[in-house]
Amino acid sequence: MEEMKKEKSCGAVIYKVDENERISFLLIKQKTGHFGFPKGHVENDETEVETATREVKEETNLDVIIDTSFRMISTYSPVKGVLKDVIYFLAKPTSEEIIPQEEEVEVAIWCNYYVAKRLLTHRQNKNILRNALNYIKRNVLNKRTCIFQKRK
Repeated sequence: MEEMKKEKSCGAVIYKVDENERISFLLIKQKTGHFGFPKGHVENDETEVETATREVKEETNLDVIIDTSFRMISTYSPVKGVLKDVIYFLAKPTSEEIIPQEEEVEVAIWCNYYVAKRLLTHRQNKNILRNALNYIKRNVLNKRTCIFQKRK
């Protein structure tokens, strides 16, 4: 049996929450036709977070803050003989202007959870999206609304 070649990429599930606590996710449609999250290969001695931040910037033009408390791994074989790990973090944009990377990205769109789930090409990404939504509800929304509750 031949040795599987290992590859590693990092990316991010980018989200934003509006004033009505509606959550939107940013999906990219690659030139290959697949909908997913921004991601790419680790270069040189980059950390996972550095790779995810760079790839998000390259593919969408967005600057983001990475939440390392949310970290999921998607493992699959993109081609025969290759096993690939993609590490996904959660990220919030700190800039607004989206400019899709011409070479790789056809379009980048904000959508709600249900549209995102329908558009995502791969089952593993749908699972990551669901986990991201639950994480945001537990760790982001709950903490935000607590600030406004009166103390007894």
